[in-house]
Amino acid sequence: MMHTVHTFAKGVLQADASEVVAEFPLALTVNGRELATLVASPHQLNYLVAGFLRLQGFVSRLEDFEVLSVCSDYGAANVRIKGELPERLKPVLTSGCGTGVTFTAPRPLLVSAANSYTPAQVFALMDDLGRQADRYRTHGGIHSAAVGDGTRMLLYAEDLGRHNTLDRIAGEALLKGIDLQGLMLVTSGRISTEMAAKAAQLGICLLASRTSPTDMAVKLCEESGITLIGYLRANRFQVYAHHERLLLPALPIAGVTGVILAGGRSSRMGRNKALLPYKGKPLIEAIYQVMAELFKDVVVVTNDPAEYDFLPCPKTADIHVGKGSMAGVHAGLSWSANDWIFVVGCDMPFIEARLVRYLAGRLGSEAALVPQSAGGLEPLHAFYSRAALPLLDAALSADNVRLLDILEQLPARVIAAAEIAEISPDCRSFVNLNTPEDYSSLG
Repeated sequence: MMHTVHTFAKGVLQADASEVVAEFPLALTVNGRELATLVASPHQLNYLVAGFLRLQGFVSRLEDFEVLSVCSDYGAANVRIKGELPERLKPVLTSGCGTGVTFTAPRPLLVSAANSYTPAQVFALMDDLGRQADRYRTHGGIHSAAVGDGTRMLLYAEDLGRHNTLDRIAGEALLKGIDLQGLMLVTSGRISTEMAAKAAQLGICLLASRTSPTDMAVKLCEESGITLIGYLRANRFQVYAHHERLLLPALPIAGVTGVILAGGRSSRMGRNKALLPYKGKPLIEAIYQVMAELFKDVVVVTNDPAEYDFLPCPKTADIHVGKGSMAGVHAGLSWSANDWIFVVGCDMPFIEARLVRYLAGRLGSEAALVPQSAGGLEPLHAFYSRAALPLLDAALSADNVRLLDILEQLPARVIAAAEIAEISPDCRSFVNLNTPEDYSSLG
């Protein structure tokens, strides 16, 4: 059936229509006795009922059926077979998808702690799930699930059944005293109505999967107040319920190009700093993701563009080769179609979007805007105007390559350290990695 979904891509939610996998609960009555509710796809249900009874050992031949009636309108199957059912039936909950037996249909349960999360937080938790699965999985065919609070993954479970992963998380949280109210849950498997009901019972307010939800899961999440996300892959996903709960990234900063300098020799580090592993990806990729949310246009200044083919943005080379970070600023300004650029080094993993937006709000008629920390000016976390380009070009041609010296000649605006501290008390945005000791301190 068709359902209105909201696709998140490139920082924007857009309404669309999409097919949702149908899920159908079928109440099975055998010889006048309500035996089970089968939850399945809504096609050829007579085959499903006959096969279920055969594999349970209740029938073995066609002649064993006296009546086999399926009513799709009422979701009921009435069967009469030769012989009687055992007096006492011991149900077994299977680990497979769609063949489990349940005696109570999943019902919506309103989630009270309706927290909101950003798309970046959802992507990060799914990335964490993938890394954990790769670390512990010894063979294929295993489902996994994880719970997070928007900053870190709190619980992880894997099992051959997707339903079992939620049971494991629920049990671990219970035994460890972890409150799951208002948290996110991501799973590798399809989200069916049982999965959505379990999430609601745990107080989960956002449920996401790499694949699709069923129509009944969508309905249950709508009624329970759960943000439901499917097809979460790369940098996009679809929202099937409560899209309004997502915290969407702010609009890109207008009139500014983001510039990542990746041209240093990394002599003290001993290897390319930009490619150091950080949170399961190259350091420069983590920086790019922040910059891509801040600016519509992002460029990497590098003389080795092939090393950064994995980044979906343009690369440009130094015009004045071998002349340090000033040459990178010059190259970024020369490439940019905007009047302003924001420059950041490729070894600065803690860029704070809030601080960058604050600084952008202070731009005026100056040729550069530079923040100050307790250690002095921060020229590699700064804004530069096209008005600075002639002076930069002249200085580089004369081999005057110290960026701080040029800032003294430019009409530059300095944002004092005390003002910066009000926005970023620990000034983490300015932390850069120069040595192996700096890198190891990341943990």
